[in-house]
Amino acid sequence: MRFRELAVYLEKLEKTSSRNEITQILAELFKKSHPSEIDKIVYLVSGELAPNYKGIVFNIAERLMMRIIAKAYDVKVEDVKVAFKEKGDLGEVAGSFAKEKGGNIEISAVFARMLEIAAEGGGGSQERKITKTAELFSSLDPLSVRFVARIPVGKLRLGFSDMTILDALSVMVKGDKSARPLVERAFNVSVDIGKIAKRVKERGLSGLKEVAPEPGTPIRPSLAERLPSAEKILEKVGEKVAIEPKYDGFRAMVNIWEEAGEKKVMIFSRNLENTTQMFPDLVDAIKKIKVKSAIFDAEAIGYDLKTGKFLPFQETVQRKRKHDIEEIAKKFPLKLFIFDILYKDGKSFLTTPFGERRKILEGTVGKVDGKIELTRQEIVDSPGEIRRLQKEYLTEGLEGALIKKIDAPYKAGARGYHWVKYKKTTEEGVADTIDCLMMGVNVGKGRRTGFGAGAFLVGIKKGEKFETVSKIGTGLTDEQWRELNKRAKKLFVSEKPKEYEVHKNLEPDTWAKPSLVVEILADEITRSPIHTAGLALRFPRLIRFRDEKNPDQVTTLRELEELFEMQKI
Repeated sequence: MRFRELAVYLEKLEKTSSRNEITQILAELFKKSHPSEIDKIVYLVSGELAPNYKGIVFNIAERLMMRIIAKAYDVKVEDVKVAFKEKGDLGEVAGSFAKEKGGNIEISAVFARMLEIAAEGGGGSQERKITKTAELFSSLDPLSVRFVARIPVGKLRLGFSDMTILDALSVMVKGDKSARPLVERAFNVSVDIGKIAKRVKERGLSGLKEVAPEPGTPIRPSLAERLPSAEKILEKVGEKVAIEPKYDGFRAMVNIWEEAGEKKVMIFSRNLENTTQMFPDLVDAIKKIKVKSAIFDAEAIGYDLKTGKFLPFQETVQRKRKHDIEEIAKKFPLKLFIFDILYKDGKSFLTTPFGERRKILEGTVGKVDGKIELTRQEIVDSPGEIRRLQKEYLTEGLEGALIKKIDAPYKAGARGYHWVKYKKTTEEGVADTIDCLMMGVNVGKGRRTGFGAGAFLVGIKKGEKFETVSKIGTGLTDEQWRELNKRAKKLFVSEKPKEYEVHKNLEPDTWAKPSLVVEILADEITRSPIHTAGLALRFPRLIRFRDEKNPDQVTTLRELEELFEMQKI
């Protein structure tokens, strides 16, 4: 397929906000595509060149993109700046300078050139990126270059997520969304969505049945539900349950395998980012686990070297950085608590009952260098025991307890009653904190003028949309206001993102692109005639910024409605 044909589809996607229409457009595009290019098309419509966990980035900021446009069309950088000030979109700017005809270049060729540009590094790499990107631009027609120019600066976002792509793959094969559960199950086990699309295109739905865990490719982590009391937990989960401490640290999906005689380790975060380089101390310890290949689910948490006590999340989070790694590792050492095994030496345990997985795990992992431990566990059958253990865990500085169904399989990427979290807030008002997306900011007034931000709008997820639940103007420390302003300024956009549904009376002074996730604690959830979610948070306050989560992982409207109903019990 020629890239200019893909650009026509991208323009159609840009012009619609209807999820059903977007799904149909994508399905038509996928149907027309060749098996050799569908994976590349899937990445490109997502504004990427590869799955997030592969860490392929352009490192091209807006200023550099202006230089690229100037070089591509032999104009002055000042002229590009003027055009950008007028249009506010570098894709539109590039398109306005492009030659009407352009080349008839294939998608695969454009994709290969973009990969080559992203791979440039070392001395003189910036100039090489400018030259190669400018050459690519000059070979494209105006519509094509509009979209290609947006991808390196992270501005392609077309208002849909991976889940809509899964729907479109089902429509491509079946004509409707009936195959979505099968496609999603495969995606949960192997999160390379381009690879999944290629398999469906080449082999149909039957090819998905063979998708299995593969060390080096992350599995979407299992998620826990909430219930209002220990009694309800036993009623829903089972008469006997496994109870474990709930650590307040980093989720870590640990992958181990051998390659060319060398033991390899990769650690993936909750949002499937490759964080291996950030934790060299854990990598060294993980290599000592006596296994050829394995995938473990675990949590890493900071601790005080002198007292052995666990650190609060705000201190643990300082380990998540790309610079001064060894120095910060000494200051904030980590312990890795492994609580599940999903794969070992060529065999998948995703469908194996949890009780059996636990026995396999106990036979695989012991204490390693004081840095790795098996998460402790007790089997209980009374509400009193659940409450006792939860209090014990809380006194240790942990988040609470995690209750697990003994005969349940591992539900990759799914939230359900196979796991239930039992936190400090469970029986006091709102049963859990709420992860919200920061959608926009109002400028500070009075003493907050110096902070830049004085209030911010937050929302939760409903399908592909984000609906508002609160405008927060209190409950933050001065330091949090400054931090919010610092983070928000990097995310400001001139227009409301198409995924946002906001009542006109709640529109902020400045919109923010979907990126920053915040954890909010509220006294109560109430019905709301003005917030688009139909629910609002009463007396909300910011707990922390959730850097390890992405927008697709915020609380859903269904979850918020469940928390609302729990208040009545």
